[in-house]
Amino acid sequence: MVNPANKRKFKIIVVGTGLAGASAAATFGELGYQVESFTFHDSPRRAHSIAAQGGINAAKNYQGDGDSVHRLFYDTVKGGDFRAREANVHRLAEVSVNIIDQMVAQGVPFAREYGGLLDNRSFGGAQVSRTFYARGQTGQQLLIGAYQQLARQIGLGNVKLWNRMEMVDVVNIDGRCAGIVTRDLMTGEVSSHSAHAVVLATGGYGNAFYLSTNAMACNVTAAWRAHRRGAGFANPCYTQIHPTCIPQADDFQSKLTLMSESLRNDGRIWVPENPDETRPASEVPDEERDYYLERIYPSFGNLAPRDVSSRAAKRAVDSGRGVGPLKNGVYLDFAAAIERLGADTIKERYGNLFDMYERITGESPYERPMRIYPASHYTMGGLWVDYELQTTVPGLFCAGEANFSDHGANRLGASALMQGLSDGYFVLPYTIAPYLADLLNKPVPDTSHEAFKAAETEATERYNGYLAINGTRGPDHFHRELGKIIWDYCGMDRNEAGLEKALSEIPALHEEFKKDLKVTGNGTSLNQTLEKAARVDDFFELGMLMCKDALTREESCGGHFRSEHQTEEGEALRNDEDFAHVTAWEWSGDPSAPIENREQLEYEVVKFATRSYK
Repeated sequence: MVNPANKRKFKIIVVGTGLAGASAAATFGELGYQVESFTFHDSPRRAHSIAAQGGINAAKNYQGDGDSVHRLFYDTVKGGDFRAREANVHRLAEVSVNIIDQMVAQGVPFAREYGGLLDNRSFGGAQVSRTFYARGQTGQQLLIGAYQQLARQIGLGNVKLWNRMEMVDVVNIDGRCAGIVTRDLMTGEVSSHSAHAVVLATGGYGNAFYLSTNAMACNVTAAWRAHRRGAGFANPCYTQIHPTCIPQADDFQSKLTLMSESLRNDGRIWVPENPDETRPASEVPDEERDYYLERIYPSFGNLAPRDVSSRAAKRAVDSGRGVGPLKNGVYLDFAAAIERLGADTIKERYGNLFDMYERITGESPYERPMRIYPASHYTMGGLWVDYELQTTVPGLFCAGEANFSDHGANRLGASALMQGLSDGYFVLPYTIAPYLADLLNKPVPDTSHEAFKAAETEATERYNGYLAINGTRGPDHFHRELGKIIWDYCGMDRNEAGLEKALSEIPALHEEFKKDLKVTGNGTSLNQTLEKAARVDDFFELGMLMCKDALTREESCGGHFRSEHQTEEGEALRNDEDFAHVTAWEWSGDPSAPIENREQLEYEVVKFATRSYK
């Protein structure tokens, strides 16, 4: 522990200002620590947490339907296909109830019932209603709540905000994390910042697939640079494909758009029975429709977990029954809900999502079904952390989506916001103290230390190197080609031959990148092409590790589906005897030859069981 008077003697750097980063920085400031917060955005409110639409889970049992901390804990472990660390998940379930109280106190406008009580909706993988929501913009409202607390601490002088600053390296001195190296995105200036501890809350790596629901700027660079400095990277093959996204329209598209899982509360998913069906959806009679989730998983129906729902959609489209101009989607139909509840009620619940869909597709979901298809959305893998959220580098902590800790091989819907706020408000402020206590009265490392200077020089040379290649193709070309390889061979369906092919194609493309990259402009002013080049370079190395991890894990579990390991019904077939562990990869200096470490998963409360949602 650190007593209140001593907290002001410690300095903490927090990288990232999403829900985990903003809540951690605000809480550290409130507790009395010296805090410096870094974001590469112009404002902390640009963080990608705003894109979380559907809601946030908490075991409040306001609906009186039998929910409890234990049920949320069990659902999360089961949803992760028994590949999460039991202790971390139980802590998450315990503090979930506090998160709602915290955010309501901050003024977050959660939806309420007619009588004024907080409302709940259902989400995938659960048979109770435990998801709190603010229409279809829950993440945005929660981030505004966390941001106002961060802004208050900035105004009080307890937190110093650095915006438009990208973290490009981690610096270790005497076996401890001593600070970070950043690059000013407006001027290109590389500088060092030291602290007693560093927290990374920089989000996931879903953009490795190129086409994803993530914002275009989302990247793995901060986590990957920490990995190269000694932090273990855990379970990189655990990536989540979200079942309800707007299908790709053409080969030139650079981003996909999420349609919230909450839509599956009232929307019914179906495809025509006839692969040659040409009639408009409204003219296809019910008996000629295949409501495949309701048919295969009657207990959960359209609210089956994301990995299960995504694979079912892929099977339907692969069978030739896809819908839309490219036959690459399935229907999400609200006709029955509108008839039952009325258009006004549906508009109250999902109006902004319906408007977004119509702006993108030109089709009104009130009049015809949405077209959806799975897409890369979230990453369960990330930097390995212990129970106190400390990485394998002492003094370097990791929170939110950037770590691996809570979701196993598949995250249940509405659990990302829960984890981010849990880590930032209720975990890190307490677990970081034992580490800091040992550093009492020890000064913050000096940025003139040779380790900082060496890291600055290395970063400067790296960015100058991208400019010096002067090839013929921009970073977006290489990112698109890399993403296609990863999606084709390490996406929803994986096998040994495909993964080995990817592990031969990615290094070859990476060599071409190093010889033929074209970065226009210079390194001393705003240059988004240069920023992108560095991020894509890191995606290449991460992509190799994702495929290596998927190849090594000879089983199917959650979002990791190896076609060689499936049941007769096409469901994931786990191998608990050989693979009930976390794989934490260590950087060896060669991206194609990482060092494998394993943490065995021990379950004391939950017992291994075959996951069934039927």
